[in-house]
Amino acid sequence: VQLQAYGGGLVQAGGSLRVSCAASGGTLSSYVMGWFRQAPGKDREFVATINRSGDIRYYGDFVKGRFTISRDNAKNTVYLQMNSLKLEDTAVYYCAADRGSWAFAAQSEAQRYDSWGQGTQVTVSS
Repeated sequence: VQLQAYGGGLVQAGGSLRVSCAASGGTLSSYVMGWFRQAPGKDREFVATINRSGDIRYYGDFVKGRFTISRDNAKNTVYLQMNSLKLEDTAVYYCAADRGSWAFAAQSEAQRYDSWGQGTQVTVSS
């Protein structure tokens, strides 16, 4: 499956932004989906993951209720709604697809994911 992340941009601290990830060449419902991010000079960080049916979600500790991952399998798209954005949320956000079984907290491990999108830049300004 090929993934295309989009929707990033510049937003003020405290604002909201929704990034999306469109899948092609495969059926999104066949994959566990995840979002990761990478800031300059930092390691890639787990953000959120959602199971195939969309009824189980798991988030990185830093999210603290600010972000929501969702999916629309009919549209082959997964979303990340980000609210109360902070300066430290500035990063390139990547979506990823995992063909394996749902692994609960282990879905936070980047090596589980088989396919990655190219990333979309999110910049939070003061």
